[in-house]
Amino acid sequence: MSRLRFVERTGSTNSDLAASDQASEGDWLVAAAQEQGRGRQGREWRSPGGNFHGSTIVQLRPTDPAASSLALVAGVALIRAVELAAPATGLLLKWPNDLLLGPGKLAGILLERSANKIVAGFGVNLAAAPDLPDRPTAALAPITLVSPQAFAPLLAAAFARELQRWRDDLPATIGLWLESAHPIGTALTVDGGNGELVRGEFGGLEPDGALKLRLGSGEVRVIRAADVSLG
Repeated sequence: MSRLRFVERTGSTNSDLAASDQASEGDWLVAAAQEQGRGRQGREWRSPGGNFHGSTIVQLRPTDPAASSLALVAGVALIRAVELAAPATGLLLKWPNDLLLGPGKLAGILLERSANKIVAGFGVNLAAAPDLPDRPTAALAPITLVSPQAFAPLLAAAFARELQRWRDDLPATIGLWLESAHPIGTALTVDGGNGELVRGEFGGLEPDGALKLRLGSGEVRVIRAADVSLG
């Protein structure tokens, strides 16, 4: 059963849960304001009031699938929760951890590991879309108004359900992610962080959740960590 705790303000919900000796799987921490939110590769995550900033814990078990595939669990849970809050919004998952609304980034996910504990953090633009220099953003507010307090139990329930599915049947999790993502053959640009941009087509996922990038030469590269943009 999920246990939700709300606070008015914190630095980072991910950091708070990671540092807690008492938090366990199923616990959620949701903050109305987050002052030191971060995204992948140390990027700042801007946290306007009215948006969702929350994190939860997964305690890894010896029989669990590869921990990296938890990104798929988080993505499927997130899109299902948003669909419940705002049906028929034209949502799309983008590898590895973004949720798009039209061309704009609606939400992001940050997974951080400490020993056998994974903290999964979610930032969702419910009320406002911050201006970012490198990508378009979107918010749910023009479509529907939903508060962080109302969204939290939707996401917690979806995450618990998808976490159990992942433990029982990883291929089913991969299939659900693919159903909600950019189709096979979508043009992608991959930035591995070394200054090299690689362009190709989405070729599906590896069993551990890594991306398969099909190049024009026919070669298929397996991408496990990178920034990916459509087009």
